[in-house]
Formats: sequence, C-alpha cells, structure tokens
Amino acid sequence: MATNAPGNKDSVDVLLIGAGVISTTLSVMLQQLQPDWSQLILERLDVPGAESSDPWNNAGTGHSALCELNYTPEVGGKIDISKAVGVNEKFQVSRQFWSHLVEEGLLGDPSEFINAVPHVSFANGMKQVDYLKARYEALKDHPLFPNMQYSESETKFREFLPLMAKGRDFNNPVSISWFDEGTDINYGALTRQYLDAVTVKGVEVRYGNEVKNIDRDGSKWKVTTKNLHTGDTSVVTANFVFVGAGGMALPLLQKAGIREIKGYGGFPVSGQWLRCTNEELIEQHQAKVYGKASVGAPPMSVPHLDTRVIDGKKGLLFGPYAGWTPKFLKQGKFTDLLTSLRPGNIPSYLGVAVQELGLTKYLVEEVLKDKTAKVEALREYMPSAKSEDWEVVVAGQRVQVIKPIGAPKFGSLEFGTALVNSADGSIAGLMGASPGASIAPSAMIEVLERCFGSKMGEWGPKLKEMIPSYGSRLSKNPELFKEQWERSQKALKLG
Repeated sequence: MATNAPGNKDSVDVLLIGAGVISTTLSVMLQQLQPDWSQLILERLDVPGAESSDPWNNAGTGHSALCELNYTPEVGGKIDISKAVGVNEKFQVSRQFWSHLVEEGLLGDPSEFINAVPHVSFANGMKQVDYLKARYEALKDHPLFPNMQYSESETKFREFLPLMAKGRDFNNPVSISWFDEGTDINYGALTRQYLDAVTVKGVEVRYGNEVKNIDRDGSKWKVTTKNLHTGDTSVVTANFVFVGAGGMALPLLQKAGIREIKGYGGFPVSGQWLRCTNEELIEQHQAKVYGKASVGAPPMSVPHLDTRVIDGKKGLLFGPYAGWTPKFLKQGKFTDLLTSLRPGNIPSYLGVAVQELGLTKYLVEEVLKDKTAKVEALREYMPSAKSEDWEVVVAGQRVQVIKPIGAPKFGSLEFGTALVNSADGSIAGLMGASPGASIAPSAMIEVLERCFGSKMGEWGPKLKEMIPSYGSRLSKNPELFKEQWERSQKALKLG
C-alpha cells in the first residue's frame, strides 16, 4: 500500500488524477477488469466529487438526449437526430454499467444517485412549436426514444406543468414533448458509491494533494504532488496515468509534454443558477423542462427548469446563466487561463476569438445580468415567478475544448468532450463538458480501447458481462435495447 510520507517515492500500476465521477468510473472498471493492478487516486480537495460532479455544480443531470434541443438541430429544413441518437446510445451504456454494479452489490441504494423524473421539451411561440413538432415526428419511432409524447393542449400543459401554466397567456402558442421515464442523477453521490466500491478492495485515495508536475521516467510516468495541508511533496511513479481533473485536464496534460496535446486550448465558462427557496413551489413541479437556447449560448447554458433529487430531498433550479472567469475550476486560480497559453496553442485561441464573436457578446450580456434580469428570464418558463422565492447560487466551472485545426480558422471551439492520449497509451485525459458525466462509462471504454488495446481480447468477456451491448449498437438492435432497458429499470428501482 502506498504511503504519503514527505518525499516518499511510490510506484503504482495506475494513477488517476481527480476524485470526480470520470476518474472513479475508470477506477471501478479497471478494478473489475484487472483486480491485481494497484491504483492510486489523487485529489486536490479534501472531499470527492466536489467540483463538476457535485449536484449543485453540474449544469445538467439529464444528458440522455431525451429533451435537450441542442442535440437535435434543424439543418436545411430537417431535424438532424444523429447527435441525439449518439448521446442516448452512450447513456444506455451508463445504465447498463450501473445496473451491473447494483446487481453485484458493488453499489449501494440506487435511489441515492438516480431517480425517475420526466424529461420535457418546451416550445414557446409558433416558430418553436413548429420545430418541436418536427422534432417529435423525427424521434417518435426511433427505438431509443420509446413512448415519446407530444401535446399542444392547454389542458395537458396545465395538468402536467402547473407551475409553468400559472399566469401564462395561452394565446401565445406553446407545446411540449416528454418522456415519463427520464431520470435525475446525482453524480456526487454516485462518485462516493464508486469510491466505497474500490477502496474496500485496496484502491487508495489521497485528498488534499495537488499535482505539480508530470514527467517521463523511462517507460513510466513520474508525478510530483504537494500536500496542501503540510506543504510536503511526494513522488509517485506509474505505468499508466489518467487525468480526470475536469478543467485542469488541459494544463496537466501540457505538463506531461505529450505531443498530442499540442495546439489544444480551453475556453472557461462559469455559471449561476436561480435556486427555489419556496418548498410549496418545489412540490408543484416534477420535471426537467428544457427550452431553446439563446443565440450564441454554449450548450451548457441551455435554459431549463429542473427538478433534482439531492440527498433524498427535492430541489428546483432554473438556468444556468453563463458567466466568465479565467479559472479552470470553481476552486481554481485566476491565472489558470494565462498559464495554459503556449506558442503552439495561441493560434487556436486567436482563431476562436475571431470566429466566436456571437458567443463573446452573449457572455458579456449574461455577466451584466443582475438578479432582476435573471428572474425576468425565468418568467418565460414560469410567468408567476417572484424574486423573493429564488436565490442566486454559483454553478460549477466548465472548460470548453479549443481544438487545433489548420488555416484559415486555426482553432475550433468544441461543445462536447475530447479524449487525448499519448501514442503509446501510457497517459490519457478527458477534456470538455457536456454531456460529460452522463456518458462517463462509454468514454472510459474508449480510454480502455485506446490505451490498453493488447488487453481488450482478455477483457472482452468481462466487459460484455458489465455492459451487454458492448461491441454492438442498441439503435440497431431494438430487442436488446428493450431487454436492457427493462433490466435497468428494475435494477435501478426506476419502476
């Protein structure tokens, strides 16, 4: 077992940086696939899952593409469902993985991290109503979107969404589409259950330890850490390093000096919520309601009136409202963006600065909004909203990936996640935001395939046991999808 003595030099098979839902997902998988490998998790905070995995920090906990309209853009007069299908497919991998762990007794009570909450798409005004109806027609017969419903009825709207109906002028057309079998997920609670599962089997977690440097040490990696409480430094050598440190993945991969990170940059976006403080109102709403994003808004800022279940108690949020800070983590440093600049990625930053003027304008407008303006935006969803029933809370920090491309654009701002790994597969990291945590198991399988290709034949049967759809596509196999959906509904106690 590794120790944390000053200046100590430990050696492990696998070192994971960050004790959030991404790293802990990979830790659980590797512990299942290769239980004889030693693992060490380093976390700069004193608790796990306190950055973007925390339920109050997470921009959206329902990223299964059931209701998020940014996943179904209108292109050339038609609804493009390809991204929604892809995200949904990956979310089904998550459901299978969690179901397996619950069935094996590796996770505890699933209601601590997943609960049934309907997913609703909301259209306001005739143009949006026409779009939502076209979206419904494009998705309703797809095997991964079963039991999708649609209505333009005022009666149904009032029945289903009483908080949003109160005070609404129904002379302005509205419509909704919905899935009764959507879910809310507390990724902070899931992270803690993951850690319970792996630490009991010998995985060590060191809190209050910040990674200061990552260097090659022959065929291994030498990682230098600092204990933030004592100031002591330690060195750990590892055969494989995974950087699951949220926004800090970019600078940590830069420290490692791998050529694959050259040209990559990060665009930090912060956020705020309106959180309801009136228990009566919270009880009147039971849904995740997503609408259309403002022009120029990043996907993590798509507005939603969002029921969440946190530590057994219902909560209600609206937002998020985008903001800006140069920090790469909520508890990061104001110098994070500046210190990520390199000669190799400056063209990428400059290219994005020129291309994303609309986003810049949107962020400036959002930063200038006071609480009154925030409540006014809420009233599009909830016309009767009163300022005294809501408080402003700070959400988590996201770092959108700036991907290097050639002239004349040089850089491209990506609104998904990006996996970067060294050519030899000895180090990898996940960057970006949405859909992030929701598709972590699928993303970590990609890590396994890229970094441990020689082991995949050996690991294949166990992966198939954990995720029965592994190696196939549920969207092409409706029977398997139905079987696994029903299995996960039962295992996760969703009805």
